[in-house]
Amino acid sequence: MDDAEPVQPSLNSSYIPTAHDNHQVSEDEDTEDQSPAASLLPKQSSVPLAVHYSPEDSYCLVYLIFFLMGIGSLLPWNFFITAKHYWHYKLSNNTHGGSGGEQRSDLSDYFESYLAISSTVPSVLCLILNYLLVNRLSPKVRILSSLFVILLVFVGTTVLVKVDVSGCRVEFFIGTLASVAVVSGASNLLSGSVFGISGHFPMRISQALISGQAMGGTLSAVASIADLALAKDVTDSALAYFLTADFFILLCIVMYLLLPKLPYSRHYMLAATCASPGVMSEGGAAAGTGSTASIPPLRPILKKTWVLGLSVFYVFCISIMVFPAVSSGILSVNKDSSSPWTTTYFVPLTAFLLYNIADFCGRQATAWLQVPGPTSRVLPLLVLCRSVIVPLFMLCNYQPRNHIHTVLFTHDVYPVVFNCLLGLSNGYLGTLPMIYGPKVVPRELAEATGVVMSFFLTLGLAVGSAFSVLIVHCI
Repeated sequence: MDDAEPVQPSLNSSYIPTAHDNHQVSEDEDTEDQSPAASLLPKQSSVPLAVHYSPEDSYCLVYLIFFLMGIGSLLPWNFFITAKHYWHYKLSNNTHGGSGGEQRSDLSDYFESYLAISSTVPSVLCLILNYLLVNRLSPKVRILSSLFVILLVFVGTTVLVKVDVSGCRVEFFIGTLASVAVVSGASNLLSGSVFGISGHFPMRISQALISGQAMGGTLSAVASIADLALAKDVTDSALAYFLTADFFILLCIVMYLLLPKLPYSRHYMLAATCASPGVMSEGGAAAGTGSTASIPPLRPILKKTWVLGLSVFYVFCISIMVFPAVSSGILSVNKDSSSPWTTTYFVPLTAFLLYNIADFCGRQATAWLQVPGPTSRVLPLLVLCRSVIVPLFMLCNYQPRNHIHTVLFTHDVYPVVFNCLLGLSNGYLGTLPMIYGPKVVPRELAEATGVVMSFFLTLGLAVGSAFSVLIVHCI
């Protein structure tokens, strides 16, 4: 084996380094060869059979670690947006009378809209920075630094839960938005870096990461509802809520440190190193080893992925237009009744839990069904059809209404159905392009393509969040 000539990766190559010792053919390799994205790749008849061997993912540990990293990458943002009752309590005109004595204020009414902007705009800048640093800083440095920044901000947020801010609500509002901006920037640096390295693994690993992101939203929604049910005081509920987030962030740090020690992950990280001896130039030729710290070429990536990137952009643009700024403002039409379902639990269950469960189901479905394929025109067509979701939410019982007074959907079942539809379509149509992207480019560009696809996603969130503010003010 040592005397064999090294295999040179070609365009769209699925090159994997030669296996050694007791490596076996893994099931995910066979699975990936049958995937729609893999069908685009030319068969490498000149590649020795041994290169298709790899260690097994024992106990699915690598899958679970990437699933957990997916949870950690979006969990901070989800914990911020799901704590709706806590923010309204802190930003209300009366924080001395408990949760029952809240009085609405402009700060609390429009908090979700401003939170969406503060979380997405810095994320775009961080993803641009991530692309520039993809060959200059190792993924380990980028991922661990992001996790520690997120942990630091969340510890500060947890401490402020028991601090009385009734005399400085505006300052607390600004500080919270600044914290959200920092956390979102670090989260997107984390997400882009993890998704980038997942591009070197079989498609099931990328799918695990994206499913984990959806699970992060589900866990935050479940934690929020559990805290509302178990804690009598808003601040006690929020304290337990944010401590849960602190624990998960710490767990992500520990599990990521474990990742390089596993034979399965070491094998594919070695594959990335061997397949990328130099960064490709714009013309497609591999640069020398002295160019390994240069910026990855953008043109060949966009040439292969621009349709997929625009699909991701539009999917998340539409989703953030209505979630959470509009969906969390839709109240039960029976809110005046004394039932806890219509007063306390309606918004957490319909706007957050149902949406996140549906989103998770949509993302998980891509593990078994990957239709339409990466080159199909049906995919962008389905993405465009999601535009109808926006007026459907606007015509539900969103409150307060200052301009559009017509409520067309006057039953509580409508927001339930619409949130499920929003989550399912977001999960499925948003995941397919994300997992296709790194598979339709040369392996040496897989990590940079993962960052580019994350950039399209975050840009869609940034643009959609700006429109969400406009929609809230128009209603």
